[in-house]
Amino acid sequence: MTTPTSDRPLALVTGASSGIGYELAAQFGEHGFDLVIAAEDEGIELAAQKLRRDGGPQIWSVRVDLAREQGVTELVAAVTATGRPLDALALNAGRGAGGAFVGGTDLADELEIVDLNVRSTVHLAKRLLPGMVERGAGRVLFTSSIASTMPGPFQAVYNASKSFVQSFAEALRNELKDTGVTVTSLMPGPTDTEFFDRAEMEDTRVGSGKKDDPAKVAAQGFEAMMRGDQTVTAGSLLNKVQTAAGKIIPDKLKSEQHRRMAEPGSGN
Repeated sequence: MTTPTSDRPLALVTGASSGIGYELAAQFGEHGFDLVIAAEDEGIELAAQKLRRDGGPQIWSVRVDLAREQGVTELVAAVTATGRPLDALALNAGRGAGGAFVGGTDLADELEIVDLNVRSTVHLAKRLLPGMVERGAGRVLFTSSIASTMPGPFQAVYNASKSFVQSFAEALRNELKDTGVTVTSLMPGPTDTEFFDRAEMEDTRVGSGKKDDPAKVAAQGFEAMMRGDQTVTAGSLLNKVQTAAGKIIPDKLKSEQHRRMAEPGSGN
């Protein structure tokens, strides 16, 4: 991997081939960062082509499956091979699976959600944060979700994984508060990405309903990260209302509300 000299800061964005991840990468590029972008699909190369422009960011695209330990190792090696310090880290890669936990989803899918959303997030943070702390500077953005604030019938493992990410981000923020490294949690609601198609949730109320623009969500997340905010509930006003209400609504009621939105066939 060759590395032309650059005075631009370097950012890593995972899950960057489309959706919020791609738009986050675009935000970094527009604000003077060079980029390492990663995803498991071939779309990561097209994303890199779209992000490159004359006088714009230098892009390294890395096609890896972060649900596998080898994929995380390969991505860390790719970042190291740039020969440059990592100034910003956006851990955005994630996926879901809709359906009843008993009889409606495959165990392999559920375990892959845990491996990608949880395990790879911890693994990448463990490998990449020490360099930031050693230099006394860096910005970290975790893509959580408003789903982290509620139990998720028919999305049980996904919601639980985002609850982990949210708690993990907030704990790291406290641990790192005197290090010069900031940690921000991005909490979008339903967003117009490939998520619901991949999760086989297009026949649900949430999957077939109105969704937020991923570019707007990413811009809000990027701005919050650069300010060093703790969290940002991105997208529509409804997301902010739901997040605020979720602090006082009992879990039993939130479970019923989620069931009505995520139960297969509820959008028909």
